[in-house]
Amino acid sequence: MRKKWFQSLLMRRAVIILILLVEIASFIFLVVAGTFYSDIASILFRVISVIVALYVVSKNDKGGYRLVWVFLILMFPVFGGVLYVFLNFQMSTDYYIRSLDEVVTSTKHKLVCKEEVKEQMQKEFPAFLKGAEYLERVQHFPVYQHTKTQYLSPGEAFWPVLLEKLRSAEKYIFMEYFTIGEGEFWNSILEILKEKARNGVIVRILYDDMGCFLTLPADYPDYLKSLGIDCRVFNPFRPFFTTIQNNRDHRKITSIDGKIAFCGGVNLSDEYVNRKERFGYWKDSALMVEGEAAWSLTCFFLQIWQTQETSREDLDIYRPWKDEPCPIPDDGFVQPYNDIPLDSENVGESVYMHMITAAEKSIYISTPYLILDENMISALCLAAKSGIDVRIVTPSKYDKWMIHMATRSYYRDLVNAGVHVYEYAPGFMHSKTVVVDDKAAIVGSVNWDYRSLYLHFESAVCMCGTNTVHDVQKDLLHSFEVSDEILPAELNYHRGWSLFRLILRLIAPIF
Repeated sequence: MRKKWFQSLLMRRAVIILILLVEIASFIFLVVAGTFYSDIASILFRVISVIVALYVVSKNDKGGYRLVWVFLILMFPVFGGVLYVFLNFQMSTDYYIRSLDEVVTSTKHKLVCKEEVKEQMQKEFPAFLKGAEYLERVQHFPVYQHTKTQYLSPGEAFWPVLLEKLRSAEKYIFMEYFTIGEGEFWNSILEILKEKARNGVIVRILYDDMGCFLTLPADYPDYLKSLGIDCRVFNPFRPFFTTIQNNRDHRKITSIDGKIAFCGGVNLSDEYVNRKERFGYWKDSALMVEGEAAWSLTCFFLQIWQTQETSREDLDIYRPWKDEPCPIPDDGFVQPYNDIPLDSENVGESVYMHMITAAEKSIYISTPYLILDENMISALCLAAKSGIDVRIVTPSKYDKWMIHMATRSYYRDLVNAGVHVYEYAPGFMHSKTVVVDDKAAIVGSVNWDYRSLYLHFESAVCMCGTNTVHDVQKDLLHSFEVSDEILPAELNYHRGWSLFRLILRLIAPIF
């Protein structure tokens, strides 16, 4: 069966690539063929490029995006403007945005905000209340008590806990992941899911098509269906250019009966638990949420799931503790949040900015990629210049050379401002965590780069005053100890490399 799946996988990918190449070649031929019609097309496309450049400059968009598009239009005046129009004005994209907005709007009231919890947070953690209120007022993401959290790092620590909790499921299991790959890790999960499905537990799997582009065959949902598991593929990759193809589901969520949920950076593939070596030792993290806050992560899953369906479900049928109080005792304040790239809010960026501005003593960050806009760079540099201990750890062994070089292009500005930048010596740092002042922490799927902050569907959990905050801080401090700090002397690049890094900074927003 593995051989059959692999052949199907290769055939699908080959066909898609072939169709894309035919589309590109046809477009180029239309412009450069030297015929009367190609001359008219060339003039028309140049006029479109000028109009598009003016439109891009006037948009209330990130400066990095505007700059790179104007640069592309100047470099390729025939193709640049037409490409922008083709990518950004499509019926399929508009239809999906309307459908998603309808689902999210109709289900927001399922997340109930409690004023007494915010009042208590105001007394104990006033510096972090503004960030919490932003998430409640703008996105309707409640702050919870009656919730216990457990920090799980590295991926090997997450694996047995996930299996244990999956075995405890009584009503449903919902799993939403960017990448699923056959191997020891996924197979151990699948065995439990098959048994639960046979025993009447509702099992749903949602995975991103691009994230599983090279790991699963096109007919994998049919295979899971034969096992009694309901499966959907998020945003199937199509053999033509669309902006919606950029909006991938990068979230990693598991919900078990709405009482226990997981999120973080760990995908369901062997490299994430170091059963397969890629880029040295793989450092990752996840968070288990048990209690009231697990309901938010459950709703996040159900919102995206319903965009894949023709009918709408009442989310209340999945709500736990409807007729009785949650028995989990308080352990600080827990606020899961979600970032949808198709609305007008950059939630992931806003949360990080609130954390930076709330800091009084320290900001510790781990991220696999560090590609930022000028506002976030300024905020981090200002914090360091104000005497705050700002530390960032990125990988030393990278998965994508160009992105790693783009990440390094930001080091000089940060280090010169007093930010301590480290590269994780044992291998690949895939964990996405933040700790501020030993009081608040974030664990989730949100990288510090343009794709996570502005293009991908993401999820994370913000915590204040939980025992987990200390665990995340301890883990980050250990990561700094085993990492190599980037010193100012290392950032005196040769002119050729300096120019290359400047170019990378320019085009980084489209990586």
